[in-house]
Amino acid sequence: MGVINYIMSLGASVMMPIIFFIIGVLIGLGPSKSLKSGLSVGVGFVGLNVITQLLADNLGPAVNSMVKIYGLHLHTLDIGWPAASAVAFGTQVGAIIIPLGLGINILMLLTKTTQTLDIDLWNYWHFAFIGSIVSIATHSFLWGAFAAIITIIITLVGADRSQKKVQEFYGKDMEGISLPQAFCVSFIPFAIAVNWIIERIPGLNKIDFDAKKLQKRFGILGDPILLGVIIGIILGLLARYPMAKTLQLGIILSAVMVLIPKITGMFIEGLSPISSRSQELISKHFKGRSFNIGMTPALVIGHPTTLVVSMLLVPTILFLSVIVPGNEFLPLASLSGLIYIFPLVLPYTKGNVLRSFLVGLVSLIFGVLSATFLASIFTKAVQIVQSNLIPAGTSSVASIDFAASPLAWVVYEFAANLTIVGPIIIAVATLALMIYNRRKITVAENTTKASVSEQPVAHE
Repeated sequence: MGVINYIMSLGASVMMPIIFFIIGVLIGLGPSKSLKSGLSVGVGFVGLNVITQLLADNLGPAVNSMVKIYGLHLHTLDIGWPAASAVAFGTQVGAIIIPLGLGINILMLLTKTTQTLDIDLWNYWHFAFIGSIVSIATHSFLWGAFAAIITIIITLVGADRSQKKVQEFYGKDMEGISLPQAFCVSFIPFAIAVNWIIERIPGLNKIDFDAKKLQKRFGILGDPILLGVIIGIILGLLARYPMAKTLQLGIILSAVMVLIPKITGMFIEGLSPISSRSQELISKHFKGRSFNIGMTPALVIGHPTTLVVSMLLVPTILFLSVIVPGNEFLPLASLSGLIYIFPLVLPYTKGNVLRSFLVGLVSLIFGVLSATFLASIFTKAVQIVQSNLIPAGTSSVASIDFAASPLAWVVYEFAANLTIVGPIIIAVATLALMIYNRRKITVAENTTKASVSEQPVAHE
């Protein structure tokens, strides 16, 4: 446990470059290219952390001001994802999550129940989080491990089934890359459902504006650099900032809108050589089979639609969370992380701003309710693992990531709260997903083999 904790304490900006360097060398990329690839990923993480911290430092006070002005006080305090990750890796389940996750992943690859090799080890903390809260609730390491395994399998299947859409939407840089992050996968069903409903509403189904079309239609008004200013000014006015401070917030949000896409380019630069080399090896040694390399969603969070919609959702969810029946959770500390809702939503909405906003809105309504339902066990887990994360005078805490994930709530409820019936139900459902995924994989491979065999043979 001490070794695992030390590795994870290095943070993603140090841990992931080391991992990618090792992987690059092992797959024959060469030491120099592997080193450059790993360092590019590390620089990307550092840059992303700097910008998201800038966003949090400036968005947080505005949000707190709105909370005070409009009386938006609820019982459960948002203490952010660092608390959730501390809970995740602070238990016995968290200590073994990396070897456990890799073992399940390899087993699924061998049985053709997944095509994704998940090397985004940092985000294994999502699996560990579910396992940790279940183990604490049930006082059982085995039930915690069971819940973590269920989450791993569901996430890998979701990554597989969304990969083609990810590649089509984000472009050739994402060829052979999937996004097996549990928080992102949680919102695929919402994207599918909301899209299906909108398609059946006359008028609404004709509205088709993505970020590029907004810019083309409205010129400079649709450009992310100006949209950031506009959204920042709106937030400043809602927070009743003085004009100078309002304008400063506008410029800072504009900078965030412009810089995040540029920084995510570092991830692409670092990961592309490893992805390309991996695909070459797969084509050579596993003819007829295709694999996806599971990468961090940080690769694609710089999409303009993601940034615009995330900013618009900040004031919206603040006010809605007060009126949602049964909700006790007010998102505050985690609001800068709303961008991680959308990496696997946009491929289904095709980047449509209105549809993405509605998906995000529905997802967050369910999300705050999920955080409310998990607040009790979340608070208990933080008290056990690292009690100093709970502010004085606070009796209930949660976070958007990962407690506001409906997947987290569903797995927890079935694994921990319904005696033996719940685990059986979710185990059977997960097995059905694996079988469904295997059939899809087999059909795709047979189709590929057939198309190759039908190609004319060249003669001298």
